[in-house]
Amino acid sequence: MPSSTYTVTGMTCGHCVSSVKTEIGKIDGVTSVDVDLASGAVTVASTAPIADTDIAAAVDEAGYEVAV
Repeated sequence: MPSSTYTVTGMTCGHCVSSVKTEIGKIDGVTSVDVDLASGAVTVASTAPIADTDIAAAVDEAGYEVAV
């Protein structure tokens, strides 16, 4: 099962974490999303590789940005 970790900027509270998890969770194939608020680390596990652009679009939809 592929897994990737991203750094998401702008999250400040539990609602932020929930929004990011919800949007990424909508992507086909995503099996889990773990978010560490303190570090901004978001780990996404999936049944197949997911394009970084799809993750970035979902994070953007939630109102945050993936750090480059």
